[in-house]
Amino acid sequence: MATLLLYLRYLHILAGFIGFFVAPVALAVRKGGVAHRRWGQVFFWAMVVAGITSLLLAGLQLLFVSLPAGRSVALLFLLLTGLFSLYLAIFGYRALYLKRLGQGQRPTLADWLLAGVGLPVFGFFVFYGSSHQVVPAIVFGTAGVVRAGTQLWSYLRSTPPRPGQWLRNHISGFMGAYIAAVSAFSATSLHFIPWPWNFLWPSIIGVPYMLWAQRRYVGATGTKTERLAPTARSAA
Repeated sequence: MATLLLYLRYLHILAGFIGFFVAPVALAVRKGGVAHRRWGQVFFWAMVVAGITSLLLAGLQLLFVSLPAGRSVALLFLLLTGLFSLYLAIFGYRALYLKRLGQGQRPTLADWLLAGVGLPVFGFFVFYGSSHQVVPAIVFGTAGVVRAGTQLWSYLRSTPPRPGQWLRNHISGFMGAYIAAVSAFSATSLHFIPWPWNFLWPSIIGVPYMLWAQRRYVGATGTKTERLAPTARSAA
C-alpha cells in the first residue's frame, strides 16, 4: 500500500506540475487555433490524471490507512479539490461538443451522469462543510452545486441556451479547474500565506479574469464565437 501511494503521489505531482504551466500557454496563444487546442488537450488530460490520482490518494488512505488526528480533514480537502477540478475539466471539455443544445442536439448519457452525480456529491460537501465549519468544502461544494444544477437545467429545458453559451462553459470549466488546482496547491504548500488567503487568492485573481475572458471572447450576444467554434474532430 505504501508503495502504491508513493507512486500515485509522484504521478499526481507530475500531472499537476504539467497542468500548472501548460494552462497559461493555452491562454496565451490564439484562441481556436491549432496550438490552443493542442495545449488545451495537454491541460485537460493533466487535470484528469491529477484529479483521479487525488481521489485515489485520498480514498485509499481514508479507507485503509490508520490516520493521525487531523489527517482525515486534509484528505477530505484533497478529495474535494480533486473531484471539483476533475468535474470542471470534463465539463469544460464536453462544452466543445455541446454547441447545438436545444437545436436538435441532446446531451449524451455521460453528460447526464456527470451532472446527475455531481449535484448530490457536491451537496454532501456543502452539508459536511456547514456541519464541521470547513470553509473549502462550503466554497467548492456550493460552486459545484450551482454548476451541476445549471448544467442539468440546460439539459432539461426545451429552449436553446443563449448564443455562445458553449464557449462560456468551456472557459469557466477549464479556468475553474485551474483555479481549483492552484487553490489546492496553495492551501497545502504555501504556508507563508495565512489562512484563509492561501486558499482564496487564486479565486480572487482567477474569477475576475475568467469573467473578463468570457466577455472578450464571447461578448454579450455570443456573436464572437463562430470563428472560435472547433468541430468535434478538431476539438478531440
